[in-house]
Amino acid sequence: MTGASSYSAMVDKTFWMILGSSVIMLVGITATMILFMVKYRRSRHPVASDIEGSATLETLWTVLPTVLVMVMFYYGWAGFKVMRETPKGAIPITVQARMWSWSFKYENGKQTTDLYVPVGRPVAVNLESADVIHSFFVPAFRVKEDCMPGRKNHAWFQAEREGVYDLMCAEYCGDKHSAMLAKVVAVPADTFDVWLERGGGRPTGEKLLKIKGCVACHSSDGTKLVGPSYKGLFGKKERVMTNGVEREITVDEEYIRRSLLQPKADVVVGYQPQMPEMGNQLDEEDIQLIIDYIKRQ
Repeated sequence: MTGASSYSAMVDKTFWMILGSSVIMLVGITATMILFMVKYRRSRHPVASDIEGSATLETLWTVLPTVLVMVMFYYGWAGFKVMRETPKGAIPITVQARMWSWSFKYENGKQTTDLYVPVGRPVAVNLESADVIHSFFVPAFRVKEDCMPGRKNHAWFQAEREGVYDLMCAEYCGDKHSAMLAKVVAVPADTFDVWLERGGGRPTGEKLLKIKGCVACHSSDGTKLVGPSYKGLFGKKERVMTNGVEREITVDEEYIRRSLLQPKADVVVGYQPQMPEMGNQLDEEDIQLIIDYIKRQ
């Protein structure tokens, strides 16, 4: 795949250098083994004899690999240094990963489920995780960095041409890891500015559920996923486990609010307590918008 970021050519150069060196070493070592097997086979040397060491040979096989490894280290370190030093003036975007979706928040508060970036401008992504370790991976940009719960991380890139590029999680993070996909949409800088200036306003309840990744585990059409469906949920009687005791509850506003803030308090029977707490991601108005949306399903 042809690289599409400002440093993808540098990453590719390092990759091909290491791969080429490895192939040359493989061929050389294999050819030497075959040569020795033929030259020193038993039929030609029925009586074994000692072979004295060679200072020249021992020096070569010590010095040459050392030089090769140092060259690999130099190329690797030079590339790593560029990738970790974010340019001044880079556009900050917060990336939040969660089981099993991505959300992106811009300086003006706008939030999306796909990452929009301008061509020709550096973008600084601040990487966060709401639950477990994920890995922010955009193959076309040659960027891959971990998103870790309770710890800040960062990366940067600059898209060099317009297009839509795959974004995925490269760290196994649970049942639907393979479906944790999004897109990076690279557009002309002026188009991006206009798009960003429009702002996002406060998302609807439905959009909030998408942004926060809730739709990865809960459907709106009755389909059973990792968690219960929203369809017909409000007012329904459910059997839940509360502190290890099974009981029956009626799904009302208070139950939904508690499920968002303390998802492990009342776990519906038949499901696993996998949902993260959403208290640090939603304010009271967000919660009410979500409740109102679920009530209409």
